[in-house]
Amino acid sequence: MRFVPSLSLALTALAGGLLYLTVGGLGFPLDDSWIHQVYGRNLALLGQWAFIPGQPSAASTSPLYTTLLALGYALCLDYAFWTHGLGLLALVGLGLVGARLGQRLAEPLRGVGWWAGLALVTTWHMLWAGTAGMETALFALLTLALVEQTFALLETPTDGRALGWGALAALTTLARPEGSVLALLSGLVLLWGWSGLRWRALALMATCSLLILSPYLALNYSLTGGLLPNTADAKFAQHAPLLALPYGLRWLDLVLAILAGGHVLLVLALPLYMRRVAQRIREDRRAWACLLPLAWTIALVGLYAARLPAAYQHGRYVMPALPALITLGVVGLAWGLHWGRGSLIGRVLGRALALATALSMAYFLFMGAEVRRVDVAIIQSEMIESALWIRDNLPDEALLAAHDIGALGYFAPRSALLDIAGLISPEVIPFVRDGDAMWAWLQDRGAQYLVAFPDQLPHANPADPRLCLLYANPDSMARRVGQAPMAVYRLDWQAQCAP
Repeated sequence: MRFVPSLSLALTALAGGLLYLTVGGLGFPLDDSWIHQVYGRNLALLGQWAFIPGQPSAASTSPLYTTLLALGYALCLDYAFWTHGLGLLALVGLGLVGARLGQRLAEPLRGVGWWAGLALVTTWHMLWAGTAGMETALFALLTLALVEQTFALLETPTDGRALGWGALAALTTLARPEGSVLALLSGLVLLWGWSGLRWRALALMATCSLLILSPYLALNYSLTGGLLPNTADAKFAQHAPLLALPYGLRWLDLVLAILAGGHVLLVLALPLYMRRVAQRIREDRRAWACLLPLAWTIALVGLYAARLPAAYQHGRYVMPALPALITLGVVGLAWGLHWGRGSLIGRVLGRALALATALSMAYFLFMGAEVRRVDVAIIQSEMIESALWIRDNLPDEALLAAHDIGALGYFAPRSALLDIAGLISPEVIPFVRDGDAMWAWLQDRGAQYLVAFPDQLPHANPADPRLCLLYANPDSMARRVGQAPMAVYRLDWQAQCAP
């Protein structure tokens, strides 16, 4: 892309991100964001991959993102400035790489890439992700970059591009474990599209990826006995009841979560994109690679529907499927407008869809800023305020149990902490949904206090006589939106707490 269009995309991405930060503040809309902060701080200041100093653990799902956060702490930068700076840069990169990929897919039409980039940086899910203090926007950027590098390597399999592909595949996997799925799909596309096996390129790709991945894989193996962090098994166990739902319903819940916005109209243009791909395949079999972005979208949503069908928090687990889908939708819409020029009906329908998409995306862009404001306020009033109360009122040596450990670990760090969600206490994973077993474990470990939302308590029963209520924020944001607030309890193993 030329300088001026690229600059306009970058400024739009920054403006959108700053709008969300201005409306919702510099906090984070997720407690998991604070888990990353704790790991990043401990890595920079103590040189430990640990949530609790001196107790190595594997609860970070994104070692790449955690390492980037650690760099900010090592440079003594304000955590909010550094974290949101990373998010804004990821948004800018997402727009620029999306524009490049969109233009490649739209050839020979001109100017389509800019519109694809603009759609990406004005989609409210992406702006929310870029200001969430999580790895989501970074991962989305890397997935698009890996797809783009796959096309480049398919066209010209040079040593440099092979090494670049290997590095991107590894970094994408280090940003999120499911990045390995895209690496696999991309590798299959290359094997299919090349005229013959390119052994040298394959060797360079594999060697580069393994060299970058091996330290983290070795760390996970030493801590957990497997290649994935604790969070994988813990999340699977927490959401196991959802697997009883029909697969199609789980898949639909995830799709509806990420398509809740004006960009849903771009899905209507996907058949037009498929029509164009069919034309290109007849001309060159390598054009099958044009289906890679769609295959990645389907694979990511399908994987989560099968193993972790959690559609809450606006479908954040499958948000990285959106950039590829949006890019294809914009390209399809551009071809629809091109083909429709020859008829009145075609012109009217194409322009109506384009205008409706633009107006609805603009509406949801501003609505998303308000959504983020509420999300951040809930984390502030529940997790952070509870953590500050614990810091000021409970002895540091007291054994505390908690479900959401992020803000607690950041604002009230302690050497004695039990995680009833299993992220840093993986021994609870086999019975994480068994209330009696959880109570027995807490008593056996000598837990003195417990902090959680009511539905996170063993048996989800805040009236249990073992729970003596000590604190719940009187200005709870959760109450304002119709939810029960987080509370801090003293545990009485004689079961004599007043209801």
